[in-house]
Amino acid sequence: MSQSRGRVSALSRHRRAPCRPVRAAATPDCQSRWAGGTESGATPLAGAMRLVQFRAGAAGPRIGLEERDGGNVIDLNAFDPSLPTTMREFLEQGDAALAIARKAQESGQHVLPRAQVTLLAPITRPGKVICVGMNYADHCREQNVDIPQEPIIFSKFPSAINGPFDEIIYPAESNEVDWEVELAFVIGKKGKHIKEAAAMDHVVGFMVAHDVTARDWQLKRNGKQWLLGKSFDTFCPLGPAIVTKDCVPDPHKLGIRCKVNGELVQNSNTSHMIFKTPVLVAWISRFSTLYPGDVVLTGTPPGVGFSRKSPVFLKRGDVVQCEIDELGAIQNKLV
Repeated sequence: MSQSRGRVSALSRHRRAPCRPVRAAATPDCQSRWAGGTESGATPLAGAMRLVQFRAGAAGPRIGLEERDGGNVIDLNAFDPSLPTTMREFLEQGDAALAIARKAQESGQHVLPRAQVTLLAPITRPGKVICVGMNYADHCREQNVDIPQEPIIFSKFPSAINGPFDEIIYPAESNEVDWEVELAFVIGKKGKHIKEAAAMDHVVGFMVAHDVTARDWQLKRNGKQWLLGKSFDTFCPLGPAIVTKDCVPDPHKLGIRCKVNGELVQNSNTSHMIFKTPVLVAWISRFSTLYPGDVVLTGTPPGVGFSRKSPVFLKRGDVVQCEIDELGAIQNKLV
């Protein structure tokens, strides 16, 4: 990729057909099997949901369901006014809230045209944003570092969370802002010292994340601690929806890509993750209780700007699109 990239007028948004659940022969309910874990004994809700936070007009944030990636939105708060209006509180209500969402999905009522809706980050005030470093074997190779023997954990401030199509503010304090597309999962059930075999019971779903990073602050300043370089405001776009796990047959076999001004800069597969979701849930919960709404970014594949022979960084006006198969795409412009 050249440092003299031109600005694109628009990047096409990732469109997919409505997600169709994968059914197991043993039961009519939708069930999934994940690489690195075992099938949960719990029976998940039939079908799949794309949980979103949104605004419509001047009203405050609300929760809803995308009918499909880029499609119309079912207003869950209109369907049942007793539901909370934030995703974290919704997830804290557990299966009861998800059951109401299922009824709303089946009802076909309170559907808002997409043109009337502005999507927010699917969750905006999680208790934790946990990140995993060096979690793709090919990303380790591009940096000539050893594959880690245990997960490398760091964090971003929750205030860095940004919407799926909102602008990223290029901070005046940095000249080395870089891109990182990542698969994120969201906790749906509280747990501590969770066993790998039960880990997926604690995950509600998956989404796309962009771990925007100021490399100068990550690698040269602040004692080379990563936190500040990862936590500038708007440095964590998420979305477009939390896709419930019953719609993702294997989250560790998904194409994952990043484009800058339409040019493909990262192109890999989540199969290259070193530590899969069940391992990460078990590992993190050894140290910290996981709560509904906690977000975990699982690491980035190769192709980041600073690792190139001639390092390349983002500039104001660039448009970054991060996309993952079966989940959708987010697109953000730097200003």
